[in-house]
Amino acid sequence: MTRPSVVVFDYGTGNVHSAAKALEAAGADVELTGDRAKAQAADGLVVPGVGAFKAVAEALRASHGDEIVDRRLAGGRPVLGICVGMQIMFEHGVERGNDSPGLGEWPGEVDVLTADVLPHMGWNTVDAPEDSALFDGIRDERFYFVHSYAAQEWTLEVMPPFPVPRVTWSEHGSRFIAAVENGPLSATQFHPEKSGEAGIHLLRNWLGTLR
Repeated sequence: MTRPSVVVFDYGTGNVHSAAKALEAAGADVELTGDRAKAQAADGLVVPGVGAFKAVAEALRASHGDEIVDRRLAGGRPVLGICVGMQIMFEHGVERGNDSPGLGEWPGEVDVLTADVLPHMGWNTVDAPEDSALFDGIRDERFYFVHSYAAQEWTLEVMPPFPVPRVTWSEHGSRFIAAVENGPLSATQFHPEKSGEAGIHLLRNWLGTLR
């Protein structure tokens, strides 16, 4: 079978090289680029992100990544956000008193976790829906997290004929959203590229949705 083409969008932030290597191991032909035409044309687009919500959102906008994500989703073309690349899909993020706009693909905010120890760093389990495509075959596995902030509520209301989003949760002090599958837009708060074979399996599952 033809390997799906995936662009890991390089906009000056994020763990881009390890994400690209993990996607290649999962079975994709991967290109690491900030080229808008290539990002639009690929079977799948991955938006990584590491650091502060505001810095990631601003860097993505400066590279016209917000426009690319909008256009792909409008055409039903898959996008996968990772870590802060997931967080910026929400309306806004609050960090150290600064309220910064996200891409607004989902309603809600990203805020600091309520936990005795931050950051939440290390392996953790997730509570995935039975019909999750991302977690098919790996619902009982552990995944690698590194974050102090997360979305902790899901408020998007979807009316038929649109499918109900699949929301996966985890817990560190408080309950937070670990992954979302919402039509062509999927995202994970954890790092699949740092999650060993379980992470490769999840990326392989995502690649299977591109065909």
